[in-house]
Amino acid sequence: MQWVTYAILSAFFASLVAIFGKIGVKGVDSNLMVAIRTAIIVVFAWGIVFVQGNSSELFRISRHTYVFIVLSAIATGLSWLFYYKALQMGEASRVAPIDKLSVALTILLAFLFLGERPTVGNVFAGVLVTAGVLVAAFVK
Repeated sequence: MQWVTYAILSAFFASLVAIFGKIGVKGVDSNLMVAIRTAIIVVFAWGIVFVQGNSSELFRISRHTYVFIVLSAIATGLSWLFYYKALQMGEASRVAPIDKLSVALTILLAFLFLGERPTVGNVFAGVLVTAGVLVAAFVK
């Protein structure tokens, strides 16, 4: 499969996160929901690693890489905590688009920190995503 196929699958399952999350967060503390969800993800992810047989690679990962894995995990946890709190308090059809501002922010941060070169296409896409988020979240 090409990267685009994986990205489309990611978007599809991310949309299910919002729908299932909104239904599931009713009557449950959003932080507890994130903890339960995370435990399930840990079991699921390690299951995949063991089935694929690449658990031995765990000891070949550099310290530098581990630092960024930890930072990514902390960012993911904070994102989930805030996302589920927002879902608990707001409408999924308004919360999810705001969450997708991460697309425009990622484009910007990739230019600043990863040295990726801006193209007309990705700058325009970032602007369109931002405009779409503002319309979806704030125009009634």
